Amino acid sequence: MCINYPIAIFLSSENTEILFVIFIIFLAAKLSAELFERLKQPAVVGEILAGVLIGPSVLAIVKQTDLTKVLAEIGVILLLFTVGLEIKPKALFQVGGRALLVAVLGIIVPFFAGWGLLALWGKPTIEAFFLGAAMVATSVGITARVLASLNVLNTQTSQIIMGAAVIDDILGLLILSVVSSMAKGSINYKELALTAFLSIGFTFFMIFLGAKIVNKTRPTVERLKIGDAFFIVGLVICLGLSFLASYVGVAAIIGSFLAGMALSEFSEDTNLHNKSGAVMEFLLPFFLVGIGLQLDLSVFKDTNVIVLTLLATLVAVITKLVGCGLAALSLGRQQALQIGVGMVPRGEVGIIVAQIGLSLGVMSSALYGVVVFMAIATTLIAPPFLVVLFKESKNVLTDETTEVVDSDKKLSVIE
Repeated sequence: MCINYPIAIFLSSENTEILFVIFIIFLAAKLSAELFERLKQPAVVGEILAGVLIGPSVLAIVKQTDLTKVLAEIGVILLLFTVGLEIKPKALFQVGGRALLVAVLGIIVPFFAGWGLLALWGKPTIEAFFLGAAMVATSVGITARVLASLNVLNTQTSQIIMGAAVIDDILGLLILSVVSSMAKGSINYKELALTAFLSIGFTFFMIFLGAKIVNKTRPTVERLKIGDAFFIVGLVICLGLSFLASYVGVAAIIGSFLAGMALSEFSEDTNLHNKSGAVMEFLLPFFLVGIGLQLDLSVFKDTNVIVLTLLATLVAVITKLVGCGLAALSLGRQQALQIGVGMVPRGEVGIIVAQIGLSLGVMSSALYGVVVFMAIATTLIAPPFLVVLFKESKNVLTDETTEVVDSDKKLSVIE
């Protein structure tokens, strides 16, 4: 059973229990989102905290199940799909070099800092490597959600973040493969090289040729008799590329993001963005609440664990700010901060790294708790700062625009 006993006795069947779990998660997420919106805070923070509240650590009403994990996966796939619909491939080309630099420095600095922290703490080398691998991760789903809510996905900064996140996922995957192989006793270089080739090849193929191939199918789609043909075909492409991405070794969300980019050229006049966004709004709460559900507060009874957790979280924030921020410093302090903060959330990616370490028997339950807390804490910390940083830059833009309009008005009066 996934529900605590006092509530479970009122549920007569497994189907009833499943519906109850879906109802509670969705209701808790949306109530928390509404509360945080009224408090002028990002809704995503409220939805994650809702998971902590109703999860095993506090009220113990529900816990993560196979069903909620599937719903969460589909929800974040649709989120990245809708984000991709707003980013044209040519826009990503323009920031490609900068995004690569942001991704590389955003991996090197956190990895060695995480490894160094545990080495100084006296932990085994393989545990230190797993913490470093967890530090490398970036949860693009969280940042994308905040950027979309602020309507800034088309800015240069956002495109650098999204591009860096794609690269980050590929490089992070390779690091995780190496660390996992080390935990098993040896590194399979052939398998590692194949994974690298397939993941990089798939990404470049979609960026350079995906949109061209999809655009050629438009006349065929227009002749289809089914309702909402563009939406249906869009979902097919989204799910298909998510599967292919996962098959070649890249995260499924990268496939859905690239699918959105491939369809971005004709998303506006087909209402594809609004329709996929409506479905996403139902499924995404399972992803956000699921992050909170995975936090187990019981491991923090030990003072040493608490201290290590706080240090790990601090290092996780600073290293992304420093690594990614330095790579973007030439764009100005404001944009460098936006990019640095945008790459801070570890979210579900960091948790997955911890789960792999735990399953291989090379990570203790205490360190697992440290990594999960770090992943959730960085996910909660970043959104409020992103809102402030982007609102400041939008205010500057508004002021400049107002001055131009006023100048035009004065000129017209003089004429």
